[in-house]
This record gives sequence, structure tokens and C-alpha cells, in this order.
Amino acid sequence: MKLADLVTGSDVIVWIVFGIFAVISIILLSGHGSWFISGYNTASKEEKEKYDEKKLCRTMGIGMSIIAILVLTMGLLENILPAFFVYIALSGFLYFAISVSEM
Repeated sequence: MKLADLVTGSDVIVWIVFGIFAVISIILLSGHGSWFISGYNTASKEEKEKYDEKKLCRTMGIGMSIIAILVLTMGLLENILPAFFVYIALSGFLYFAISVSEM
């Protein structure tokens, strides 16, 4: 079973998601966009002073870049990749989400 067998919707959605993730990762990698990080965004000023904002943004940007690359790979190679690649991508996303929430 190939990844294309699981896909029932339009391929345009994959490219839109990739574009959104790519733009967000570029913003975060540049050291800006701390307002994308929900835990940091809602923290008090005293709590924010404990963290290096640029380093936190870059870390989140690297994670978003990995997710964007996974989405791009799934979009480009959907006729080649086996269906279990979705589970690999989801487990990578969940690992990233859990590790960031523990910061």
C-alpha cells in the first residue's frame, strides 16, 4: 500500500501546509516570532527573562523546518512512499511537540 492510496483530498492542501510551515520556520529561524510560541507568549515578564528568546525561537524554527521537510517529502513522493511513512511523520511531530512542551 502506497501513501497515495490513503490520500483522498486535493494535493493543493499539502502544498499550502508546507508553505505555511516554511514561512513560520523562516520567521522563527531568524530569531523573531516569539509570539508563535504559546507557552512563551503567555508567560509573565519575569518568566520570559529566564529564557534566551533568540535561542528558543531558533530551536522552534529547527523543529518547524523538520516538520515542513516531512510534509514536502510526503507531497513529492506520495506515489513512492509506503503508507507507514505517515506514522513515522506523526511520531516525529508528536516527539517534537512533547519535547517542546517540557521546556
